[in-house]
Amino acid sequence: MKQKINFFAIVFVMTFCLFQNDAVAQDMKNEKGKDMKIEEDGSKMKMSMDEMKSWPMASQMAVKEQMDLYGKPAEMTPTTVVWHNNGPWKKTIISKMENKHDFPKTHMDCMEQCVSYKVPIDKYDDLAQFDGSVTVDRTQGLLAARCDKEENNFLALNLAHDVITGNKSVEEARKAYGEMIKQAMAGNKPEYMKKLTFSSNMNAADPDVMTVGMK
Repeated sequence: MKQKINFFAIVFVMTFCLFQNDAVAQDMKNEKGKDMKIEEDGSKMKMSMDEMKSWPMASQMAVKEQMDLYGKPAEMTPTTVVWHNNGPWKKTIISKMENKHDFPKTHMDCMEQCVSYKVPIDKYDDLAQFDGSVTVDRTQGLLAARCDKEENNFLALNLAHDVITGNKSVEEARKAYGEMIKQAMAGNKPEYMKKLTFSSNMNAADPDVMTVGMK
């Protein structure tokens, strides 16, 4: 009887050890898979950064600025780099394609940054007159600025907020934009270029109303 019990005990121990070995092997396999994925991601990132050397300088500088501030992007393609919910922004998109913009001084627009913001429809024209690189997406509830530096996008959106709320006229906002850029160039960066002076509105989306199929 004692020998029979010992036999079953030995079988139990051997079976348990086999399960343990399988579990350890699976854990090692999973860890190896993670390491391989990290290496692949790093390789893809390096390849994308190498490809970016052919991008215009303004776009390259914008990517470097955002990576220094918010870490690696969520998406990288041959023509765009994207961050989601980085800092105060709902989204940041840097494009290989630049657009010349002469207001308030000549520069190249390449980085669009947006916030959740509900813009009254009767203010759309005012925003267009203030700055052609400030845009509104009514359906998604987004207010965006496109420039070459984050500090300039802060400035554009803060002044856009002033126009929307009636604190400044279009002419006053355009004048203030130029004056603050001059201050920054002289080494005295105003608060409007350091952060957003308003809060995002997470309920800004406007899906509109259905007009087809209704009686």
